[in-house]
Order: sequence, then C-alpha cells, then structure tokens
Amino acid sequence: MSKRIITSSPDVMGGTPVFAGTRVPVQTLLDYLKASESIDDFLDGFPTVAREQVIAFLEEAEEQIVKMVA
Repeated sequence: MSKRIITSSPDVMGGTPVFAGTRVPVQTLLDYLKASESIDDFLDGFPTVAREQVIAFLEEAEEQIVKMVA
C-alpha cells in the first residue's frame, strides 16, 4: 500500500497518530485487540476506518517486528 496508513499532525487530535483521513487513533485499534475484540467490532465502531487500513497497519507492524528479531 503506497498511501500513508498512519498520520500525525498537531492539528488533528493534538498530534496523536491516527488512521490517515480519520480522527481515529491507532491506539484505539490496539486497545480493541488487547481486549479480545475483533477487527470487525473495531470497524463497526469506527466506520471511517477502512478494513484495508487496519490490515495494512497490522502487516507493517508485523514486518517491523520481524526485522527487529531477525
């Protein structure tokens, strides 16, 4: 995915990292997942976030983790 997945700007949520084009903090997704909620539950609660954004974020996080431990 060549588009930005996450953005951060002082003008949006005080610089909190959010899904691009939304005001939904990435931390909210992580909180849902930590609470054993599904991606579908998250998307139902935050319809401005696309499934593709969530999947791209998780794939990027996985890639970064694999690089760290390799």
